[in-house]
Amino acid sequence: MNKTLVIAAALAAATLGSAAQAADESALAQKSGCLACHAVDKKVVGPSYKEVAAKYKGDKAAAAKLEKKVKEGGVGVWGQIPMPPNTIPSDADIKQLVAWILSVK
Repeated sequence: MNKTLVIAAALAAATLGSAAQAADESALAQKSGCLACHAVDKKVVGPSYKEVAAKYKGDKAAAAKLEKKVKEGGVGVWGQIPMPPNTIPSDADIKQLVAWILSVK
């Protein structure tokens, strides 16, 4: 019985930790202006984060590519609507945002 309670508590803590982290990342995306054009689960102006994560799944260079895309902007990967450069977030915040985006399922 105690073993079951320990496992349940560990699972609950992991779930709450993941939810809290996702909320932090979402707040960072909002603060950085990302959510003006993107959403987690639907296309807005740009692709959803789920689409981005799926497209780059298994690509070991994905984080570097996306970090560069956030900083410099670009066009053509998802159509002809350009993504402007984003100078608001710091390099550390961009790394954190990209890691979160790539983890979205």
